[in-house]
Amino acid sequence: MTRTSPVPRVPLLDLKPQYEAIAPRVRAVIEAVCASQQFILGPQVKALEARIAAYAQCRHGIGVSSGTDALLLALMALGLGPGDAVITTPYTFFATAGTIARAGARPLFCDIDPQTFNVCPGQVRALIERECQAGGGLIHRPSGTRVKALMPVHLYGQLCDMGPLMDLARRFDLKVIEDAAQAIGARDSQGRQAGSFGDVGCFSFFPTKNLGAFGDAGMCVAQDAALAEHMEVLRVHGGKPKYHHAFIGGNFRIDELQAAVLNVKLDYLDAWSAKRALNAQYYTQAVERAGLGEAVRTPAVRPGFHHIYNQYVIRVRDRDALREHLARSGVGTEIYYPIPLHLQKCFAYLGHAPGAFPEAERAADETLALPIYPELTERHLQQVIDSIAAFYRTGSGAASARA
Repeated sequence: MTRTSPVPRVPLLDLKPQYEAIAPRVRAVIEAVCASQQFILGPQVKALEARIAAYAQCRHGIGVSSGTDALLLALMALGLGPGDAVITTPYTFFATAGTIARAGARPLFCDIDPQTFNVCPGQVRALIERECQAGGGLIHRPSGTRVKALMPVHLYGQLCDMGPLMDLARRFDLKVIEDAAQAIGARDSQGRQAGSFGDVGCFSFFPTKNLGAFGDAGMCVAQDAALAEHMEVLRVHGGKPKYHHAFIGGNFRIDELQAAVLNVKLDYLDAWSAKRALNAQYYTQAVERAGLGEAVRTPAVRPGFHHIYNQYVIRVRDRDALREHLARSGVGTEIYYPIPLHLQKCFAYLGHAPGAFPEAERAADETLALPIYPELTERHLQQVIDSIAAFYRTGSGAASARA
């Protein structure tokens, strides 16, 4: 009797192999923190703040409780609140616009570049020219809010086109908060790191990130010493000295245990990101070899930019059917993000109807993230491509590819 080997599963992400490779070091630092019984803002936090700041080409790092809290802390520190507006993208994780709204400000959405999925500088310029009035500050005429800041998102691990965005920010005196939650280590063609362009750069160390903690954690980075100190005070309820509060902050501290784990993992970050890039290269070349170019569009990388591939996101025809097929074939996928923020119920008060930001809506309908984590083997990667090819050569997939 002939026995067939089971189809190997390819999960979207499997963190166990990563942990197994570094477990002795991680356990040692955790034990050291436990032995010290210093769990709040201890030496591991200070070391991580200095290391991440240097890595991001910034002078100061402020460790916080999550990437979401990093964004909220930045908004609070820059004094953004009711009556203010922040320009950002509708195609991103909820926290981007969610923190703007939580601060009391108004998100002003601009459509994305269909190639990179990042906010389009031309759309930002068009919004300002079409809906805003300069002179004594930039006023958004439809809402009457003061446009105070720009929050670009370096989506999926590739930098936005920051040159023209920073030109607009300087021209209209806008603060810049970089949502670099998915982009630690991403660089532009001049070698500038994500987080180093704006007033504040915000990172997430959620476990799925290239640099992931054992739970929630994040970091703000900044060049300005006074702004960094303000964020340090805000993260401990705005108290300095202790029990003296000149303003209201929050509890945004990073845990000492998380910092200890991240200090170990930071030593491996560049190697892990390089392996993700090799996996991405394999996918891109394999799609071409398989003749899938009519049905599958692989990620576009700006010339000279360093993409860290927190996600490898393709555009495909008949996306939902393909995803179901891949699931049956043992391949994990994810849709980032199926509903653009301007169409979320909680943002209905902004008054955007379907069609307001067509590129964001098209990306929401057509994109699919494939497994990209460093420990994937060539066999895993080829199984993903073979499964995609099988879909487009049979059944509804073939009809979709010919459409």
